[in-house]
Amino acid sequence: MSPARRRHDPERAQRIIDAAIRVVGAKGIAGLSHRSVAAEADVPLGSTTYHFKTLDDLLVAALRQANEGLARTVADSPALADPDADLAGALARLLGEFLVPDRGRAELEYELYVAALRRPALRPVAAEWYAAASEELTRRTDPVTARALVAVMDGITLQVLLTDTAYDEAYAREVLSRVLRTA
Repeated sequence: MSPARRRHDPERAQRIIDAAIRVVGAKGIAGLSHRSVAAEADVPLGSTTYHFKTLDDLLVAALRQANEGLARTVADSPALADPDADLAGALARLLGEFLVPDRGRAELEYELYVAALRRPALRPVAAEWYAAASEELTRRTDPVTARALVAVMDGITLQVLLTDTAYDEAYAREVLSRVLRTA
């Protein structure tokens, strides 16, 4: 890296977050350290600790970035704006779009999400995702049903990721339809 880039690098924090996501993807959260992220981002070690004092600070930033992509996908779904669209089918399709094309990315994002079980600093960010997804779904259903749909989608995602099975869109659509029918 050139000395000029080291002195003024407005993208450095973002490169560090991206590097942290790559490290977690390759080595898991256990492999994350300021040193491993600095090496991956090609920045001095002091840069990682300057921008992110603790590993939890870095994990919060990584989880927040992962959440933003998924939240944007949900928010941009035309089915949420169309009261006549098949909501269960649309949500099942969204899950498939999350799980199927890049399963490694889905595993990475859920590893960050589930890390909140042991890292309290991550819990507010995990809660932000849950609240944002539920809020988006209230455009089509009541708040209790919206929360139930998010819980079912989380459960299906975890089943697929933890059992290494293929995503079954028809199953997801049926389960989500049952939640909607009871509402």
